[in-house]
Amino acid sequence: MECTVSWTGGLASGSGMGFLAETGSGHLVMMDGAPDAQKPEMGGRNLAPRPMELLLTGLGGCAAYDVVLILRRGRHKVKGCSVKIAAERADTDPKVFTRINMHFTVTGEVPSAAVERAIAMSHDKYCSASVMLGKTAEITTSFEIVTEAPHA
Repeated sequence: MECTVSWTGGLASGSGMGFLAETGSGHLVMMDGAPDAQKPEMGGRNLAPRPMELLLTGLGGCAAYDVVLILRRGRHKVKGCSVKIAAERADTDPKVFTRINMHFTVTGEVPSAAVERAIAMSHDKYCSASVMLGKTAEITTSFEIVTEAPHA
């Protein structure tokens, strides 16, 4: 796996903290820093997600992918899956994630035990992002199942 990350600040304005990432699969992702009121030339322009936000989105994508795949392989009728992630970071540099909560919402006629098992398997075995971030952060999970209302 590889990617190239390039600073965009030198292209036009000569300032800012924007970056463009090109992934090994050929996709582009913009990143930017938060504006800095004290030193505007040192901050971003809030034009794209922060790099650490993208780290959390990677965690969510990795885990949700696993959960859907595990449920589908178990022949469960999963219709949707989302994960809301809330994280806390250390106060001092490096400001690693120290606590992460992942709340899954699974839609469909899926037994609670199957969802619980799928989340545990993702967290403990399959999701590389979860295992890596678990080295610095306490990761907790929760879930809810939403059954679709019958159509009238």
